[in-house]
Amino acid sequence: MKEQSGHLWAESDPGVLRLPSGRLVRGRGLRRPLDPVAPTPSYGVYLLGKQPPPFPWESRWLRWPDFRLPADRAAARSVLVDAWTRSATERIELACGGGRGRTGTALACLAVLDGVPAADAVAYVRAHYDRHAVETPWQKRYVRNFVPLP
Repeated sequence: MKEQSGHLWAESDPGVLRLPSGRLVRGRGLRRPLDPVAPTPSYGVYLLGKQPPPFPWESRWLRWPDFRLPADRAAARSVLVDAWTRSATERIELACGGGRGRTGTALACLAVLDGVPAADAVAYVRAHYDRHAVETPWQKRYVRNFVPLP
């Protein structure tokens, strides 16, 4: 694995989203193999219906079935706030099977935590990460109702 100078992602790394504050987070689809020369995350959040196999870095599984919403919304909020907080000093990865629906929804929630108005967060992620991010009407509604930090 390629080790990167510094401790954060490079904006040019595949799947990296720059939040308005300048924080960098990576979204990824787990069905696509990880580029062997890409830097590895220091912490990953995996948004899947079933528990994933272990990763060689610190990770957290958030039960989130495909095309749906998180099974435990309070836990999801806690995990996303933690990921956003850690993104200031660590390489954070958010990933689901395809890297668009659940990953896009989670990235949009991080954008809300970073100061993007909830009504604009889906458009922000589609413009800066993947134009197909956030796939279902209920995922869009979840983001619109995601409450920023106090």
